[in-house]
Amino acid sequence: MCIEDGKVIGILRYNLFWDNTPFCTMLLIDAEYRGRGYGKQLMECWEKDMRSAGYGMLMTSTQVDEEAQHFYRKLGYKDCGGFIVDVPGYEQPMELIMIKQSCVIRYDGQQPDKAT
Repeated sequence: MCIEDGKVIGILRYNLFWDNTPFCTMLLIDAEYRGRGYGKQLMECWEKDMRSAGYGMLMTSTQVDEEAQHFYRKLGYKDCGGFIVDVPGYEQPMELIMIKQSCVIRYDGQQPDKAT
């Protein structure tokens, strides 16, 4: 949660994809406060928490017609796939899946004991 002058102005929600990979399912900043770095701060805080917990990869997604994809790329996320829902009544633009490495991987391919 992001709070400014006692008011909640932003939230980040996540769950575990495949029960083992943090997936940011929602990042929402009140329209009045957008463009001031609050979204970046929330993402960086979440990423730090996930690194501390030992997760090696993070995921998020956005529809291809949304501007958020550019925001996530600036934070180091890269495109890794997507899917299209074309079920009548549920159609939507392609959902773009994005990933980011969360911690340093040792030369032997193992994660370090403590995330760095």
